[in-house]
Amino acid sequence: MTATTPKPTSAIPSFCEGIQYFSETVPGFETYGKTPAIAQGSKSIADPADPSAVFQTMLAADALRYLTLQVTASKASGHPGGFASQAEAYAALVMLGHKNIVTEVGHHAPGFYSAMFLDRSLEDMGIVNVQQVRDKFREKDGLLGHLSGFIPGLLAPAGPLGQGQHFAMSGALLHRDKLFAFTMGDGGMGEPYPMSSMGHFHTAYPSVTNFLPVLVWNGFSQEHHSMVSTKTNAEMIAYWHGNGFEEIILVDAKEFDDGSQTGDYIDSTAFSLEQRMAFTKAVLQGVDKAAKSALGGKLTVFIIKQLKGAGVHARGAKSHNLYPKDTLDAPHIISALKERALTADAWQLVRTNCERAGGGPAAKTVVTEFTLPLADLGELPLEEFAVGGEAKVSTTAMGRLVGKVGERDRTFIVTNADGNEASGIANINQALKIIHPTTDDLYNQSPNGQVYEPLSEDACAGLAVGLSLFGARTLWCSYESFAINGLPIWQTVTQAMAELRRPTPATVTLFTAGALEQGRNGWTHQRPEIEAYFAAMMRNGNVFPLFPPDANSIQACYDWALTAKNKGIVITASKSPLPIRTTFAQTRQGLEDGAIVLQEIAGDKKVVFAVIGDMSLIPAFEAATALEKSGIGSRIVSIINPRRLYRPTDVAWNTCSEADGGFLSDDKFAEMFGGDALIGVIGGASGMLEPVMLRSNCPRDTFAWKRGETTASAGELMAFNGLTADALTKRAIGLVH
Repeated sequence: MTATTPKPTSAIPSFCEGIQYFSETVPGFETYGKTPAIAQGSKSIADPADPSAVFQTMLAADALRYLTLQVTASKASGHPGGFASQAEAYAALVMLGHKNIVTEVGHHAPGFYSAMFLDRSLEDMGIVNVQQVRDKFREKDGLLGHLSGFIPGLLAPAGPLGQGQHFAMSGALLHRDKLFAFTMGDGGMGEPYPMSSMGHFHTAYPSVTNFLPVLVWNGFSQEHHSMVSTKTNAEMIAYWHGNGFEEIILVDAKEFDDGSQTGDYIDSTAFSLEQRMAFTKAVLQGVDKAAKSALGGKLTVFIIKQLKGAGVHARGAKSHNLYPKDTLDAPHIISALKERALTADAWQLVRTNCERAGGGPAAKTVVTEFTLPLADLGELPLEEFAVGGEAKVSTTAMGRLVGKVGERDRTFIVTNADGNEASGIANINQALKIIHPTTDDLYNQSPNGQVYEPLSEDACAGLAVGLSLFGARTLWCSYESFAINGLPIWQTVTQAMAELRRPTPATVTLFTAGALEQGRNGWTHQRPEIEAYFAAMMRNGNVFPLFPPDANSIQACYDWALTAKNKGIVITASKSPLPIRTTFAQTRQGLEDGAIVLQEIAGDKKVVFAVIGDMSLIPAFEAATALEKSGIGSRIVSIINPRRLYRPTDVAWNTCSEADGGFLSDDKFAEMFGGDALIGVIGGASGMLEPVMLRSNCPRDTFAWKRGETTASAGELMAFNGLTADALTKRAIGLVH
């Protein structure tokens, strides 16, 4: 085809403004492009074998390639190659009316943005033409380099590989009548999580098969040949069969080649028109069969095998990244764009089909654009224990409430890597039952349970945060030591929630068995460094680590968390019986102010103990008693919600979609933390104390976790890390004198 630069004419649709090159002709258009394949009032093509539907699917694939390359080249930055190799598969899904599409591949972002532009979803961002797509790509408050939660029509963020299946499975679980396809690539096949998490999910929910992996098998990773490039087709099919998939549909571009391309991975855009249509027909029919299979109760995968970079500026790994040399003025970019150029009529045809598919723009039709109806929890039956009374296990107190939430909301899921009983929350298993095909009352198992327990923190976190993102209530429970293995997807979703255009339930976690309590297990279980990650994330604006000091406090914290929107809430508590020190009213105030005063002793000088955690309060109280004997007064402040203790300017709260601007005022901070000396105490990472240390001006110091020991009791570990009453007392005396 011959490409030309656009000329001002009324024949060019306004949305095409910014398109660099148009074609004078598109072979086959006169025959197969007369009317849209998706008729007015329809949501999909009528017949995947219809030549017009096949041709127009091919046009849509080329339109996506063109836009992906031009948009990325406009900034000489981005990733066109990976999406290009699966353009026919994406176009097929859309033409078949499926728009609940997820990707785990952040590098597919420009392709997904192009799709959202073509179906008019980006108009919700004020983007109405191609020039604006170019202008907004990789710009602040625009179309980010990788998928975010801000983009209309896109269901989930993407960045770290191995995540897409979590979102697709979450959607499938909540919406059994819809298909949730997700694209994954050669790189994702190298991750340990996708197969294992899909396997566990299928065992737990055998009837939920309406999620569809779309493997983009293109032979390359970011910088070299992929490891799975060495597999034969038979080996790849056997691999998926071996992981429990009943239906494996593989369409290999090589089988349609009429140009004698070398290698196992080839480019369909170099075929003749006849063979391009044959390949596209196979993809279209294959995707249709796969979608019907997945919706019909079979665990299904669709595989498109096509060379990375098909139809763009380069092939193989060299197509992955654009660099400063890859501008719109570069000859190889110009040549590639001209090769993929369409006529104005072809652009209009593609847009009409994309807009009609699925019943309208994705921004108006996909499930995450709507609030999921949830059961009314009513008033939870909190049990307030007497202050100073019998010691209670905090996690157990919260577990009872979790059971009530699950009883009232049957969509509610608790995830845990097989450790609820060991964490003092066996009552959750008893109330809600562990999901397992084998019913066993002794082990609280039932096929219809609500406790999801794969032995994988990534799988636990993934399903929990995926369901939260899609609008459901969840709770992810973990040992603090191992939770870090599920942190990447938790962080991805929580950051996305800060940008969401709609409210969704907060991601809520319960981290138990902290480092101090896991001493007898050895240093492998003594890893509270995750607290440092959350401490850093507090500045995001929507991350709230909570540290209830007792069994009353944890109930009030959880009650508050259940009402929160678009937040990441991390509750850390002990599984040991500990004194009751607070009332519900105190914690509720502490959630708003950040902290509460537990004890104040008069004296000539005043030492303030700013304490995070429950077990770490023990040496602080003992030190206060010792100081009193020396005539030194003290104030013990329990920090429950440290994010509230930052100054407003320290936190990006005002950029969050559900902005929370609650911070302790300077006057109240001085009243609570002012004294002659201040000592911050925490059993975990010292970074969590930063808000207090930033605002305090008196002589001050911190006592925090240093590292674990091989085997030790909680007391021995505290001593090893300097968290003792004697050490606190001596340092307090040194500070005030």
